[in-house]
Amino acid sequence: MSNQLQLSSRAAAALLAGALVAPLHAAPAANTTAWIPTWTASPQARWDGDFVLPTGLPFHFWNQTLRQSARVSLGGARVRVVLSNVYGTKPLVVGAAHIAKADADAAIQPGSDRVLTFGDKPNVTVAVGATAISNPVEFDVAALDTLSVSLYLPTPTPPATFHWDARKTAYIGAGDQTAATHLEHDATLTSHVFVSAIEVEADTSARTVVAIGDSITDGNMATVDAHTRWPDVLAQRLAGRDVAVVNAGISGGRLLHGLMGESALARFDRDVLSQPAIASVIVLLGINDISWPGTPFDPDARVASASELIAGYRQLIAHAHARGVRIVGGTLTPFEGALQDTPMREYFSDDKERVRQAVNAWIRDGGEFDVVIDFDAITRDPAQPRRFLPDYDSGDHLHPGDAGYRAMAQSIDLDALLGD
Repeated sequence: MSNQLQLSSRAAAALLAGALVAPLHAAPAANTTAWIPTWTASPQARWDGDFVLPTGLPFHFWNQTLRQSARVSLGGARVRVVLSNVYGTKPLVVGAAHIAKADADAAIQPGSDRVLTFGDKPNVTVAVGATAISNPVEFDVAALDTLSVSLYLPTPTPPATFHWDARKTAYIGAGDQTAATHLEHDATLTSHVFVSAIEVEADTSARTVVAIGDSITDGNMATVDAHTRWPDVLAQRLAGRDVAVVNAGISGGRLLHGLMGESALARFDRDVLSQPAIASVIVLLGINDISWPGTPFDPDARVASASELIAGYRQLIAHAHARGVRIVGGTLTPFEGALQDTPMREYFSDDKERVRQAVNAWIRDGGEFDVVIDFDAITRDPAQPRRFLPDYDSGDHLHPGDAGYRAMAQSIDLDALLGD
């Protein structure tokens, strides 16, 4: 009898333990959504007045609202915003932040305004060197929507972290106008300040393509507020394929060295490989490493050699492949005659052109990028292959115009880009 009781007790204990343990081992429900970057602007540190290009920034913001807009690539049912103080020297105080659908100029669409919160507060202080991600907001965003983010900056706030060449107009008005349908403004900018990303909650099947480059990726000379940069046009082409396209270009960016932002080697992990659901990266970099030396941009530097640039590309390839990311190389576009009527007249030379040709030959034939996009062949003048095709030239002989940017995006094989 005692043995039977002992067995029964053990059986009961085993059953009880099983009942307690079983739920802990139950399979969790599968996630069907994930946060995807739908727009980014790579952060840059504000430079001093001794550099050849002006920042166009105010000394500081103080008791002012800054309203800036961005056209997203991928849509979703919820949205959140990333603020960056990565180059700040003191905490960034944001007294209020709102997001809405943009309307003409400084206006937002009536009824679309949403308050952004951080933790349980409608304000946030972003530590030096840090970023802050807002709480998710229920907000039905469609692919290619243009959104406005309004920040109220109550205390003297120098714009230490910005993105110089936004190709978008931002508006500055007095006081807290973050909820205003029509922001009364007294100044404008063509830079992004403090806002570095917008993310949407998308299906887990969604993927991200990142374009990293210099001013030709950032879209210099493209029509402001018209979304005609080549990554913008690529986003339009991929809008129906559940693919986000984000632009990590920095005007003045270089592969090997920093100045207008960190070098691509230094920022590749932060601006590219850290992006969620990244499937592919397109690299179009190197022309400034070749052309800047000997000009007022970098008067004492020497021209990068083809072997130095190739070593830099190989580092990007190794980092991308270590993360399982497809990496696409773009050939460098023509630049003979670039900026010839400006103080930058030494931008082009025969020696610099020989470096570009050697780099392009390696990109085309080296077999180390997963895919090659021959942007040089698309944009050059067949009669003068060291120059831009006139129809694609913005007029400075360095940057494409809107038609040239569109041709670049249209030349991309989408299946090859995505590996489909």
